[in-house]
Amino acid sequence: MAPSQSPQSGLPSGSYISIIFLPMESEVNYSASDHSRTSPLGGILSAILPGLGLLVRGFPVQMTWVLMVGGLLGVATWALGAVGGPGAGWFFGMLMILPWWCLQAYQAYLPTPPGQLATLRLVWKRGHDIRFLGGLFLWTALMDLYIILANPEYHLSVFCTKPTGILGLLFKVQSPVLHIAIGYGFLTLRRWALFVFLAYAGFGILNAATNFACFGFGRIRTVFFISLLAFTAYVIWRRDSLVTHSRPS
Repeated sequence: MAPSQSPQSGLPSGSYISIIFLPMESEVNYSASDHSRTSPLGGILSAILPGLGLLVRGFPVQMTWVLMVGGLLGVATWALGAVGGPGAGWFFGMLMILPWWCLQAYQAYLPTPPGQLATLRLVWKRGHDIRFLGGLFLWTALMDLYIILANPEYHLSVFCTKPTGILGLLFKVQSPVLHIAIGYGFLTLRRWALFVFLAYAGFGILNAATNFACFGFGRIRTVFFISLLAFTAYVIWRRDSLVTHSRPS
């Protein structure tokens, strides 16, 4: 379950980690008036080059921590690529480096940039992690549309069959349509997006398991199956973000 929406007190007093990463509570829980002091330029610069926005705004210590974490993630990606192949490194990069990249850009955007852990707490509290997933779903929808247009002869495997004709087209089109719906719902924190996602995930998991039984192991099929299980578990864990922050349709 996600933490409650009330302000958190942070780490215990005297914690060395809290001294490094967590500023005073007033620096973390920004009020509505603080939005006028945010730095879009800082966020944009850090989105282009990690840490750049923090450096330009005059926060070299935060920039140093950003670069250190980024370096560790880069080494881990390289090591996984060397052991498991380029696919493993690329997959880890998508799961870890891309969220970190967005996190440090958001950190540079805040009125007074806190440490990375404090920024992560703020992201968690405001449901920005769900919004990030929404952005991934919209990106996936674009990739789906490209694959459909570039490979009109390709047919999806649906419960051990590959429908053709109108039925096959409908199965192919439903993928980007659902991804767009879920992406929009997650970005705007709509309650209904949770139920659409759960229906999508349930169908996807059953379909992938059936195709495994019929067609056996496949690299793309395996990656999709594992990713879907991980995303489903995370969304269920964070479902309170959609319920608590949900806006009227």
